[in-house]
Formats: sequence, structure tokens, C-alpha cells
Amino acid sequence: MAAPAAPLIAFRDVRRVYGTGEAEVRALDGVSLSIARGEFVAIMGPSGSGKSTAMNIIGCLDRPSSGDYLFAGTPVQGLSNDQRALLRRHALGFVFQGFNLLARTSALENVELPLIYKGLPRDERKARARAALAKVGLQGREDHDPSQLSGGQQQRVAIARALAGDPTVILADEPTGNLDSHRSHEIMHLLQRLNREEGITIVMVTHEEDIAAYAGRLLVFVDGHLARDVPQEPRG
Repeated sequence: MAAPAAPLIAFRDVRRVYGTGEAEVRALDGVSLSIARGEFVAIMGPSGSGKSTAMNIIGCLDRPSSGDYLFAGTPVQGLSNDQRALLRRHALGFVFQGFNLLARTSALENVELPLIYKGLPRDERKARARAALAKVGLQGREDHDPSQLSGGQQQRVAIARALAGDPTVILADEPTGNLDSHRSHEIMHLLQRLNREEGITIVMVTHEEDIAAYAGRLLVFVDGHLARDVPQEPRG
């Protein structure tokens, strides 16, 4: 019998401590968790609970003070800075609350940007960017700059930019935080579709329960600890 596949993301007794002495802050205090390939996981918790620290460690933007973070079975803390950068570039896609698009730059060019860092030829970059924009429903908007797009459309461009790199995981940090209710639910339906049809693992931080309801699993952080880890029937 074949051995079960390693979790895509695993924390083993992860601690992240900032400062020393009286100024010490335990942002994560012995967190263990695993996320399988293809899951859609929502992370919630009050301010200072550790949810953003956990996301930053998953995204290779921060390192544990102790414990282990493994990506597809590989201990990430043992990687060099260049290797961690390659992991971010080739396996992770990022979606932020503020869209982070370049102004006066077309949707197509915004989506192409990470592919330039990958060193892809111009024709391949443009083809991938067009395909990613089509996946998020923005055919015909390739030449529009952010000022010509609604907030929901701008977030779709940001999602297309994450998709263009063919990521294993999309890390979404409050992806609906700057959107009204209608557009928020449009974006969540889109993320759900990408998870179900493309098999992309999605890890999302949110403070809104109705947004977290779109995920198939909920992690709740409190005071640096994982307080709840529950499966749920996804909304939509």
C-alpha cells in the first residue's frame, strides 16, 4: 500500500516570537496544523491573534522562531533566501485587500509582471496573461488600466496576476476587504470555482464570517494558538 501523501502545508509546533524581555510578543505559540493539496481554508481571529503571522510564514515572508514549516514535505526553514524566493515565485500566488495594481498600467501588463520575473519570453507572457484574465471573466478588458475598472474588476485582475504564474497555492489576505457586499460575493464565487475546477489550494485570511463560509474548513486563532479547526459545508 502506498504511503499517504504528505500535507501540502504543515506546521509542527511553530512559534514566532518578536522582541525580548518585557517587550516579548508571542505571535504564534506552539501551532501545529496541516493543509492538504486542494483544500480551501479560511483563517479567522481577532487582531493580534496570530492569523497574519501564520499567513506570512506560509508565504515565506517570515520565519518561525522555532518549530518546523514544511511545504510539500520540504522543511522551508532550511532553504536559503534565494530558494525561498523561488518557492514564492513558482508555487505561491498572492491576493491582497488593496489589489496592489500598478496605476496607468494595463490589466494585461499588471498580470504579466510576475512572469517577467520568471524570465518567460514576451509572447508566452502575453498568452498566459490573456488566458488568466479570461479565467476571471475579463476578456476584452486587457487594455484597461485600474482607473477604468471597478473595485471588483481590479480584484479580478489581481487574482489573474496570481493565476498567471500557475501557483499551487493562492494566499488571499482579506480579498474582499475593499469591496461592497455584491462584489465580495462575486469574488468568493470566483475563488471557489478556481479551487474546485482548477484544483488550486486556497488559504484565506478574513474577519468576515459570511466570507469565511465559502471555505471548506475554518481555522480560528486566539492569542497565538489555534483555538478551532473545523470542517464546514461551503456556502454557494
